[in-house]
Amino acid sequence: MGAVISGQYSGWNLGLMAGGWGGYAIAASLIALMYLGLVFCVAEMGAALPHTGGAYSFARASMGPWGGFITGFCENVEYVLTTAVVVSFLATYLDNVFDASPAWLPLYWIASYAVFVGLNVRGVELSFKVTVFVTLAALACLVVFWISALPVADFHRYALNIGAGPDGAPVELPNGGGPLLPFGWKGALSALPFAVWLFLAIEQLPLAAEEARNPSRDMPRGIIAGLGTLAVSAALILWLNPSVAPGSFRLATSGEPLLDGLRATFGTGLAKLLALVACVGLVASLHTILFAMGRQIYSLSRAGYFPRVLSITDAHHKTPHVALVAGSLVGLAIMLVLWFGMGAEKGTAVIQGMLLNMAVAGAMLSYFLQAVSFIVLRWRQPDLVRPYRSPLGIAGALISLVLATVTLAVQLLDPVFDAGVMGVGVWFALGIAWFAVAGRHRLVLAPEEAFALQASSAD
Repeated sequence: MGAVISGQYSGWNLGLMAGGWGGYAIAASLIALMYLGLVFCVAEMGAALPHTGGAYSFARASMGPWGGFITGFCENVEYVLTTAVVVSFLATYLDNVFDASPAWLPLYWIASYAVFVGLNVRGVELSFKVTVFVTLAALACLVVFWISALPVADFHRYALNIGAGPDGAPVELPNGGGPLLPFGWKGALSALPFAVWLFLAIEQLPLAAEEARNPSRDMPRGIIAGLGTLAVSAALILWLNPSVAPGSFRLATSGEPLLDGLRATFGTGLAKLLALVACVGLVASLHTILFAMGRQIYSLSRAGYFPRVLSITDAHHKTPHVALVAGSLVGLAIMLVLWFGMGAEKGTAVIQGMLLNMAVAGAMLSYFLQAVSFIVLRWRQPDLVRPYRSPLGIAGALISLVLATVTLAVQLLDPVFDAGVMGVGVWFALGIAWFAVAGRHRLVLAPEEAFALQASSAD
C-alpha cells in the first residue's frame, strides 16, 4: 500500500484529458482486472518461491538465465523510473508549500533522494516502521478528503466538463453536462497507461520475502488485501476528486490533484497546510519504492546479473546502500536530462507524463513476462509445492498478459510520449548487450539460482 498510495495523490489524473471521465473509468476498470490476475499469479509464485528477487526469481525458475535477466531488468527500469516520478510529484507539492520558483524543482529532487535513501540505509526495521506510519497517515488524508468532498460533490457539473471540440481536441465545458465518452473507446484505450498509476508497484511485495517471518503464508494475504484496499480507494478518488472544483478538465493537467480537491472543500486559506499534509502520501510511496528498488538491484547483483559491486551491503546496518545510491543516481540523471533537454518551459506536467509513461512501459513488459512465468511454471513444474494457488489459474495470467500488451501498444502509438517509451527500449538494448557480453558469464549460486538449477535437474 505504501508503495502505491502516491498514485492516488498525483499522476492518475493525467489520463482524464485522454478519455474524459467515462473513458478513464473504463480504463481504470480494465487495469484493475489486469492487476487482479497479476496479483493472484504473484501470490502463488511468491509463496512457492519466497526469494528476495521477486519477478526475476520467478522468471529464472521458469525460463532460465536469459528470462530471469530480461524480466528483472524490466522490473528494474520500472522501479528506478517510478521512484523518479514520485520524487517529481513530491517536489511539485513542496513547491506549493514554500512558494518557490519552479526553477528550484531539481533541488527538491536531490534533497528528496538524499533524505529517503538515507532512511532506507539505516535499516529494514526503521524503514518498515516509517512505512507503516506514513502509509496509515496517507490513507487517513484520503479519508478526510472523501468525507469533505461528499457534501459538495457535483458529478454532473465538474466531472463531466470535458468535451470534444470541432477538431476533436478536448475543450472545457463551463457548465459541465458533457458526455461520458467524449473521445469514444479510443479515448478509453488512450487512458490505460495513466490508470496503471492507481495500482503500479503492488507487485513489489515478494521483494520483502527474505525479511518476512512466514512469506508463504503472509505474502499472499498481504498482496491480496492490499489490492482490495487500493481498488476501493481508487474508485473513491476517481469519483470524488473530479466531482469538485476545478473539475476534470483542469485536474487533467494538475501536478497536485488531491491538493486541488482539498482547496475546493476546505478553501484556499489552508492551502499551504493542506499541501504539506498531502505530501504524506507521496512520502509513503517514495520511501517504500526506494526499498523495493534497492532490494531488486541487490538481488540481481548478488546473483551476478548486475555488476557484483551493487550487492555490497552496509557494514553496520546490513542494507544494500550501494544499490540504493546507484539506482537513485540513475533516476535523478534521467530527470535532469528531461528537465534540461525538453526545457522547463514545457511544464512539469509534460515531464511528469513522460516519466510516468516510461515507468509504465517497463512495468508492462515486466507484467507480461511474469504472466508467462506463471504459465510456464504451471506447465513445467506441476509438482512444485504451492502453499497458495491462484483461483483464476492460467486464465488470470492470460488476462494480465493481454491487457499489459494492449497498454504497451497504446503507449507506442501515442505521439506525445512515444519518445520516452523508445528511450526505455534503448535502455533495454544496452542492458541486454551487457548481459550477452559479460553478465551471463558471471552468475553465482544465489538462492534463486540454486533453486532454478535444482528444479532443472529434477526435470
